Amino acid sequence: MKNISREEIKGILENGGGVTIVEALAERYWKDGHLPGAIQLDYPEVRDRAGEVLPDKDAKIVVYCANEACQNSVKAAGELEALGYTNVYEYAGGKQDWVEAGLELER
Repeated sequence: MKNISREEIKGILENGGGVTIVEALAERYWKDGHLPGAIQLDYPEVRDRAGEVLPDKDAKIVVYCANEACQNSVKAAGELEALGYTNVYEYAGGKQDWVEAGLELER
């Protein structure tokens, strides 16, 4: 899995997307606020739900969770790669990094 920075994500979003952003936390945390356009896919659900919510295994996918200490995004990204997804990135800073940079979450 590759790493991606907040600035890279911000640039992709400002240029019209071309990325699927996945929050690897439970739905209640996603509802509290998530990165723009992010879908919710808690890491324990990846094996069962990935095919449904991420049908294109070659799409650019960015996975994040709460902060650098949170390992949900690493686990989810690793599981996606094990399932054959080819273009998976982890945003290690997660929501905490996003908010601390003054960027808005969607609710």
